[in-house]
Amino acid sequence: MISDFNAGSVLTHTSLREYFHGELSDALNNQQISAEHETIHYLTNLLTVFTRSEALFEPTENGVDIKPLALTYGEALNENSALERTRLLQKLGDTALFIAGVFSDSLKTKLVDVDYYIAMGGSAYSSLSDAMRGYRAVSRAAFLFEELTQKFTDFVDVLNEVSQRSNLSSDADVLRLYEVWIRTGSKRARTRLRSLGIEPLESASGDFRH
Repeated sequence: MISDFNAGSVLTHTSLREYFHGELSDALNNQQISAEHETIHYLTNLLTVFTRSEALFEPTENGVDIKPLALTYGEALNENSALERTRLLQKLGDTALFIAGVFSDSLKTKLVDVDYYIAMGGSAYSSLSDAMRGYRAVSRAAFLFEELTQKFTDFVDVLNEVSQRSNLSSDADVLRLYEVWIRTGSKRARTRLRSLGIEPLESASGDFRH
């Protein structure tokens, strides 16, 4: 769906934000996932920002590409400036959430899978929440990142629904869906498997939770 908004689109930046807000609200309702108003606003802005390729891609040694999350994490750990460290952690969390939610199908051909992005993104948001806790000026931000941490997998499911409004069409898709369920315990993957007549075993899903 993201690719639908190309350079020739007549949609404005404002209408994009309104569109994503509506799609997110529908997906949250469909999956019966609750989220604070600030969190929905944050997710809406995340989708809107990442429609611009420069927000996701950057120059690397191998050309323009998505910077590996591990490198961003390492930079954050070695950063002396608290402000810059916060920026890097937020970028890490946002990138991980967007890729896991929008490009999850493409990850099956990569060295790391969706569970890696969920773990990295959830950890980044958790670090942000912990760092901001106790500071009155950013207390609401702390609660925002806490919700993003606790419901990271749920929000991956929500972004996946927003970005892919299509039915499963092959055995490979079913196997991929079951793999996501085993790796992450995704509620959406479980629901979609059941809609196909497949009952996922609770004991088969990963122990990872946010």
